[in-house]
Order: sequence, then C-alpha cells, then structure tokens
Amino acid sequence: MTKTHIAKKRFGQNFLHDEYIINEIIKIISPKPTDLIVEIGPGLGALTMPLIAKVGKLEVIEIDWDIISFLQKNFTNGQINIHSADALKFDYSFNQRQIRVVGNLPYNISTPLLFHLAVFKNIQDMHFMLQKEVVERICARPNSKDYGRLSVMLQYKFICDKMLDVAAASFKPQPKVESAIVRLKPLSIDARHIVDEKLLNTVVTHAFGQRRKTIGNSLKNIINPETFIKLGINTNLRAENLSVAQYVLLANSHTITC
Repeated sequence: MTKTHIAKKRFGQNFLHDEYIINEIIKIISPKPTDLIVEIGPGLGALTMPLIAKVGKLEVIEIDWDIISFLQKNFTNGQINIHSADALKFDYSFNQRQIRVVGNLPYNISTPLLFHLAVFKNIQDMHFMLQKEVVERICARPNSKDYGRLSVMLQYKFICDKMLDVAAASFKPQPKVESAIVRLKPLSIDARHIVDEKLLNTVVTHAFGQRRKTIGNSLKNIINPETFIKLGINTNLRAENLSVAQYVLLANSHTITC
C-alpha cells in the first residue's frame, strides 16, 4: 500500500505507525465479524486494515479529500464505505443497527466530538486515541485535580476507562504530547438517573467555572441554600469533591435559575 500523503496541520493529522500499538488497540477493541464499525479519520489505514481483516467492511468518515483519494486507491468498495463529512456534524444514526465507533481523533476537535457523539443512542461503544491529558480528565474520579466538567458530563452517560498509554514516537509526524486509548461504553438507562442534561450542564459549568470556591458560593446564583440542606450536600465542598450522582441530584432539584 502506497503511503505518500503529507500530514496537514489544519486537520490535526498525526499518523499511527507503531505495529505493536496497532495490534494492542485491535485486541482492546476486540472486533467481531457481526460488528458494524465506524472509523473516524482513518488516515493512512493503520487501524483500517486490521479492522477490515476482522469484520470484512468498515464505514469511515473523512473530511480531507486527499485522504479520501488515498483510501479510494487503496481499498475497494467492498472493504470500506467512505462518508465524506465533518465528524462533528455527521449523523451517527445513519444506520438502524448498533454501531461501534473507533478513531485516532485530532486533538483540536476531541472534546466537542465526544459531546456530539454522546447524543446518539445507537452506539454500542467507542474506542478513541486521544491526548493523554484529555483521557485522564474523562476518566478522573472525584477529589482529583483532573476531575471536571468533561468527567461529569461523560461519566453521567458512559463507563469511561483508560485502556492504554501511547508514546508520541508511535506517530508520524510525532506530536508534542502523549496519547492514550479510552473506552466509552454507554450506561444502561436503568443505571442512570433521569435528568435534564441542559440543567446538569448548567450546574456543572457554574461549579467548575469557579472551582476554587466552595459550591455554596459558586452555585449560589442558581441553587437555593435550602436545596443543599435538603439533599444533604455540604456547601463547603468544592466542585471536584462532588460525585456525578450529587450533580444529578442538584440538576433535578427544580430550584435552578438559569
């Protein structure tokens, strides 16, 4: 397979080439022949090829026309179905089946893309290569410095696990940051509390927007002091001390003034 594409900074392209890491990622994903896998940003096919070997055919999303041309030259229609689209705007409910989503995501769009993907109910799981710092924030638990809005808003919907560290040397061109593989698996409805996500986002944004303050102060303009007492939440705690479940309780308190 010819690999002549030059990485483009505007698309945040860094191509994975480490065969050991590629094999480890495939083991982590554990693709089955019956899986419908959607790969975001296939690049030069480092993951595409071994995934096709496992499932037969992939759906791929790519915005770069040069990469699309490369894929068309190196793969047949029977191997991949190319969606020329912006992953941030793509409708992942395009197929009636459950899908598994994988990708080496550009660092500059990873957070908004994760929030976009969180909307879709037909996703079985997601495996992404992300900046290591972002993965640590996604998977962080309360009472840690990495725990924040991203942690709460994703852990409300997903089981989030860091699976593998990936060194910068595993890519060409070599990025200035380390990477990691994260797995996000949707929680069942039974495992989640019902909540208005817009209100949850309002509470979490206010809390972590002033994370050095106590929640009694950072949330005083949107939640009544009596509500904290009713819910048994100490107003002297700071944003990073509250669990996802406690943020859900606050969002469900019906006393929020947006």
